[in-house]
Amino acid sequence: MQKNKRIAVAVVEHNGRFLVGVRGATDSLAGFHEFPGGKIEVDESPEQAAVRECLEEAEVQVVPVGRYPQAVHHYEHASVELNFIACTVEQWSDPQHGFEWIQRNDLADCKFPAGNSELLMELEANTPPRTI
Repeated sequence: MQKNKRIAVAVVEHNGRFLVGVRGATDSLAGFHEFPGGKIEVDESPEQAAVRECLEEAEVQVVPVGRYPQAVHHYEHASVELNFIACTVEQWSDPQHGFEWIQRNDLADCKFPAGNSELLMELEANTPPRTI
C-alpha cells in the first residue's frame, strides 16, 4: 500500500480575500485552482512547510495562525494527507507566479481538486480555523 504524501497547504487570508493560483500545464491536476503548498520535508512541521511553500510559490511572507481540519484524499496519481494551515500576511507584497487574491464569495467559482472540498465548505461558511 502506498504511503500518503504529507502536504502542507497555506490558506492565506487577507482582508476577506484568499491567495489562489492555477496549477500549470505540466503539473498533476493541471488547470485546477490551488492554494500555495507542497510536500512537508523531513524534520519540518506542517506550519513551517506552509510558510516555506507560500514564499517559494507566491513570494508572499506569511505567519501561521491556525489549522483547518486535515483531509486525506486518494487521487489516481497519489494519495495525499492535506494539512490546511491558516495564515496571515506577515509583510505585504503582491503575489507572484500567477497567484492572486480571490474574494471569499468567488472561491465557489474556482475549480479546486476534490481533496479541498471540505476546506472550501469551511471557508464558505466562514468557519474560523482552530488556533495554534
